[in-house]
Amino acid sequence: MDASQELHRLAAGYQVTQAIHVAARLGLSDLIAAGPKSLTELASATGADEQALARLMHALTALGLYTADSEGFANTELGAALRVDAPRSVAGWARFIGTGSHWTAYAGLEQSVRTGETAFPAVHGEPVWEYRAKHPDEQAAFDAAMTSRSDVVADAVVAAYDFSRCRTVVDIGGGRGRLLAGILERNPSVEGVLFDQPDVVAGAGDLLAGVADRCTVVGGNFFDSVPSGDTLVLKSVIHDWADAESIQILRTCRRAVTDDGRVLLVEQLLDRSPDAVATAFSDVNMLIMTGGRERSTDDYRALLAAAELELTDIVATAGLSFVIEATPRHQG
Repeated sequence: MDASQELHRLAAGYQVTQAIHVAARLGLSDLIAAGPKSLTELASATGADEQALARLMHALTALGLYTADSEGFANTELGAALRVDAPRSVAGWARFIGTGSHWTAYAGLEQSVRTGETAFPAVHGEPVWEYRAKHPDEQAAFDAAMTSRSDVVADAVVAAYDFSRCRTVVDIGGGRGRLLAGILERNPSVEGVLFDQPDVVAGAGDLLAGVADRCTVVGGNFFDSVPSGDTLVLKSVIHDWADAESIQILRTCRRAVTDDGRVLLVEQLLDRSPDAVATAFSDVNMLIMTGGRERSTDDYRALLAAAELELTDIVATAGLSFVIEATPRHQG
């Protein structure tokens, strides 16, 4: 394939996004989980037009999600990852990224690059957090997508970092508690606190059911205050915010962490990423969606210092994220 052909393929990536998005919306991988299904069976089960579905299935088969033979369509390893019940399922993420405000916000990328402004409010008239608060269906889709992606990150973080020395782990902006549940399950002597917006933590019951006797759920705003503990964890929180807001959040954490404690940021690092393309595009996504950014090691060192915290260690995980450890900086 020459350069022109390769660039054309890359430029047409939106087609792949939409095809996988529709496959997830229709639940195709779930329908064939127990065994092959014919095109007629899939069309009947999904309510889709059979001939149009045939064309989509041909494309998805060419992508490697499905195989096709005389018995019908079956999942490949890729297709199986789109099942709702698959370990580390991608279904929630695929259903979210191809529709609604997230998809249309990307039309504002050029304006963001020209002006430096965040695309989402330019396209939709208000910041992403306010928009989702007014559109509960999109908020629910976003929450499901984040829970889906958290499975991979949480497993990698719990495997990489030694939480056994901690007394109380406070998961700040922890959503429904996927990471905290993994930490507590692996470290039976550790207590936990899940902290996020009240409407978010209200949905945390199922994930925390197995560790409920060692976990407290608290709703609030991390710009104002957060619960105290010797270990404060912020997974994919700081990258959502510009420097001024990031420092404000970190200063709130500095006030809450014990003198002998630590603040842990779980984030990608531009200068150390094992997948430079993925991290670079995550940075572009922050430009479009939130006004935040992915950062380098030195960037995080500077943010932490502004909040009277000192970067003391960086622990790589099996994924894209790193655990950035900081401890309180003591005067004198």
